[in-house]
Amino acid sequence: MYPTNFITAAEAVQLIRSGDRVFIHGGAATPVHLVKALQDRYHELRDVELVSITNMGDIDFDRPEFSRHFFFNSLFVSANTREIANSSDGDYVPVFLSQIPQLFRRNILPIDIALIQVSPPDNHGYCSLGTSVDIARAATDTARKIIAQVNPRMPRTHGDGFIHVSRLHGMVAHSSELPEVNYAAKSNEAVKAIGREVAALVEDGATLQLGIGGIPDQVLQNLQGHKDLGLHTEMLSDGIIPLIEKGVINNSRKKLNRGRSVTGFMAGTRRLYDFVDDNPAIRVMDIAYVNDTSVIRQNPKVTAINSAIEIDLTGQVCADSIGTFQFSGIGGQMDFIRGASLSEDGKPIIALPSTTSKGESRIVPYLKEGAGVVTTRGHIHWVVTEYGAVDLFGKNLKQRGKALINLAHPDHREALERSFFERYKVSG
Repeated sequence: MYPTNFITAAEAVQLIRSGDRVFIHGGAATPVHLVKALQDRYHELRDVELVSITNMGDIDFDRPEFSRHFFFNSLFVSANTREIANSSDGDYVPVFLSQIPQLFRRNILPIDIALIQVSPPDNHGYCSLGTSVDIARAATDTARKIIAQVNPRMPRTHGDGFIHVSRLHGMVAHSSELPEVNYAAKSNEAVKAIGREVAALVEDGATLQLGIGGIPDQVLQNLQGHKDLGLHTEMLSDGIIPLIEKGVINNSRKKLNRGRSVTGFMAGTRRLYDFVDDNPAIRVMDIAYVNDTSVIRQNPKVTAINSAIEIDLTGQVCADSIGTFQFSGIGGQMDFIRGASLSEDGKPIIALPSTTSKGESRIVPYLKEGAGVVTTRGHIHWVVTEYGAVDLFGKNLKQRGKALINLAHPDHREALERSFFERYKVSG
């Protein structure tokens, strides 16, 4: 192993000063040990701005004692940053995932300190950003200083994620299990039905993009009989493993990265992290490349599968907020909706259960007041619920409304039909 000089986390975070902008590595790579050391210094610091996408692990920045010491400027809100992002001590930046690296590279959000988690250095001194290369590549390329949590449990992944120890200003040895999530456990009968509906739209030779959650996992479980699928996706989880092992996903028909599965980050169980470790068949790449529509469209039959919070009867998709409450973020949905629509025989798909956990309809006459439109009605194509699938592309407003009412839960169709009539003066 390459020789290293390790210091403690408390020593490493002394590099951070009041007023600094600090990048926190996201997803399963969230360097919780370094974050805790930074939080321990809160009383010494003022106005430290934190930027990150989805985080995992216990980072609890919404504690009242942190007010005015830390400001969490989220680029994609996650469960453990949702409260602070919607408070006076945080906010959200609406931005396509593909363009976040531009914020760093163009000095729109210049990074002072990057807190990252990496694999141990190899014999040549290269560590790996492991499970999350995504926006971390640009952050580490542009940060003034980099502090790395070096974890032997972090997989060494191939692609754009290698960083030499000479670039690191502080190295902290800390072994801990990566956070895990089992999307297969987040299923129910509606999600299983949606998985079957979406899988029926996937053609042999298609290139897949999968969003986050139980629906993509269910889609993957229904693709066992398909052939020659490719994978070019912003994220992946455990569901891809059996399909790769059985040769269903072999990337043989892709025009770019043939024979290789491409992703920006991953989240799953230890089985996934072990599967990607030193696996040249998986390339974890800079999100500016992965989510570039000019790259996405070059592969054949790109089938992009994303979800939503609600969709109105004209086809506007809200996927990031519940009214004015910021729930998640724009992410890569529009990158892939647009890229898939430009791909030869591509299929952009929005898949969502017809109702919320409280029984409220997700197909609505109008989006909630203050809701954000992520996918516009000009970009929408396929919509899938447990009640079927419809392609809205080329349909006028009345045709769209009628089609979407048929995808709604039966308990809500009458109310939707009344709203449709009030708007268009014709029956739905």
